[in-house]
Amino acid sequence: MTPVLLTADREGERLDQLLSREVEGLTRSAAQRLLEEGRVLLNGRPAKKNARPSPGDRVELTLPDPEPVDILPQPIPMDVVYEDADVIVVDKPVGMVVHPAPGHPDGTLVNALLYHCGDSLSGINGALRPGIVHRIDRDTSGLIIAAKNDAAHLALAEQLQDHSLYREYEAVCVGGLREDQGTVDAPIGRHPVDRKKMCVDREGRRAVTHWRVLARYPGHTHIQCRLETGRTHQIRVHMASIGHPLLGDTVYGSKKPVPGLAGQCLHARRLSFLHPRTGRRLTVECPLPDYFTAVLARLAR
Repeated sequence: MTPVLLTADREGERLDQLLSREVEGLTRSAAQRLLEEGRVLLNGRPAKKNARPSPGDRVELTLPDPEPVDILPQPIPMDVVYEDADVIVVDKPVGMVVHPAPGHPDGTLVNALLYHCGDSLSGINGALRPGIVHRIDRDTSGLIIAAKNDAAHLALAEQLQDHSLYREYEAVCVGGLREDQGTVDAPIGRHPVDRKKMCVDREGRRAVTHWRVLARYPGHTHIQCRLETGRTHQIRVHMASIGHPLLGDTVYGSKKPVPGLAGQCLHARRLSFLHPRTGRRLTVECPLPDYFTAVLARLAR
């Protein structure tokens, strides 16, 4: 597989910590196994398990090829918003998991994509996540893009890194925001106690969310959020960090479920990217789903 290249940026940090912090989905124990297997180079030489790189050191990680898995194509209905020979953009419904994982072996967006696209999906993310360039949470609805070939995948992944892939969400948060717009610039990392959660952490990765008020209701605010970065649970964590968790978010907000909501009231409304073949900017959008408009109607009453 293509090596992952990183540059150390912290004095005294262990290499396994650096790898688990910077490589999405890689746990610290998995990073230690890769070090033991000699899959990590530090400035061109095999790294020791207890290595502590200095800022500016070059780290090269070669992930093992994924083990063969049997993911079955399933005829699951998909709302395809845009499709051509290189990319496909889908409006994912709330409740659908993006790719197979423990507890969700099938019924995922990947199962649906395999049925719809056949073999025309990129393989860069391995057998479990064919075509998947970015993800959204199970209980978040809206637009997600998948790549149909490796060249398209690499081009879109680069746009994620340089922030030229534009993602815009709409959400309902709890409470009244005093300003009409603002920015949350706060690093996000794994929660130190609950490893399934994220939190604002000064040792985490930089995360920036721009928000703007669309409408105000008693006790709630309808907002638009634009991601400058794409960290796990970013909007949910950032809005909770400023005292305005998303309505229905039982992880970062009130533990009490909201009637009519399966999770947080969050929808990926608009997606804009440079087409990997033509280089032209392509913008796609989708309407608010029924659950979201029903929430707004209740708030308006």
